[in-house]
Amino acid sequence: MIWKPHVTVAAVIHRDNRFLLVEEETAHGLRFNQPAGHWEDNETLVEGTIREALEESAYGFEPEYLTGIYRWHAMELNVTYLRFAFGGSLSGHHPELALDHGIVRTVWMTMEEMRACQDRHRSPLVLRCCEDYLAGKRYPLDMLVHYG
Repeated sequence: MIWKPHVTVAAVIHRDNRFLLVEEETAHGLRFNQPAGHWEDNETLVEGTIREALEESAYGFEPEYLTGIYRWHAMELNVTYLRFAFGGSLSGHHPELALDHGIVRTVWMTMEEMRACQDRHRSPLVLRCCEDYLAGKRYPLDMLVHYG
């Protein structure tokens, strides 16, 4: 058997001291996450992040930098995730768009609100990505090279 991680992309969106999260249906009930999802074939990591942000939140998002690359092993699923988290700016809201299947709503939360509901986060990466964003972690997009 060949082992491979599940590669995901996430948009870390911050405005007015709040972060944009999505509340989504999971096997463990409703959980909070950044607009995030699996990286798809034939797209760059940046393109995947733009797509996921729009599909899950109905917000246009323009990645401007990489906030971090994270590895997390979900013990109960025996799955390893490799997450590329991007910071950037909003490029509009499109409330007429239907949110992805399983997404219940979007919500803007302060760090205090996020810390208060950590038990409802999809993974420990939700809080960590926001903490790294606030710590000023910024890596240039040109460090990501795609061939073909």
